[in-house]
Parts: sequence; C-alpha cells; structure tokens
Amino acid sequence: MADEQSGWTGGQRAFGEFAPGLVHYTDDVLFDEVWERDDLSKRDRGLVTVAALTALGKTDQLRFHLDFARQNGVTDQELKEAILHLAFYTGWPNGMAAMTVLKDITTNENN
Repeated sequence: MADEQSGWTGGQRAFGEFAPGLVHYTDDVLFDEVWERDDLSKRDRGLVTVAALTALGKTDQLRFHLDFARQNGVTDQELKEAILHLAFYTGWPNGMAAMTVLKDITTNENN
C-alpha cells in the first residue's frame, strides 16, 4: 500500500453530506486503500475494472473508469481491443454498450 493517501474526493464531490458512509468507503477505502495497493498497477486495475463494468453492463460507472484507465496509461487502442475481446465473453450487447461509451468519450474529446 502507498505511504500517502491519494486524496481522492470523488465520493465527496458526488454525494457530500447526503451519503457520508458511501463517501467514506469510496474515498477512503476504495480509492485511498484498494487502488493504492502495490500488487497491481493502477493501469492493470483500470483494465480489470473496465472488464468488470463491461461484463455487468454498468455504463454509468464505465464512463468514469474508461477515462480513469486512460489517465493511468491504457491507450484508446488497448481499450478498443479489450472491449472487443470482452464482447465475446460478456455478451455482445454489453460490448456494444461499452464501445459506445468509449466512442463518446474519445469523440467528445476531439470536438
């Protein structure tokens, strides 16, 4: 685990005082403890998370995690290839939905 906390505040920004328990587990446990563990790189954690969210069809969270994976070194081409591969294992509709989210992210970035 990292010596310093990441200072992640996504849960706080999303929910503030509305859901303090969810804020705590999101910011302090998930992003400050789990994501900072040394046994997997953030890049690898990003790919694993994209795979899980694609498999589950969770496109709201996938939108964030595709971008987060990119910030952690996963290329757009690698994400396209991962999603294509996942489509065969997670179901074609989940693959199509995930690719649509990635296309939207990359297209909006270029406009």
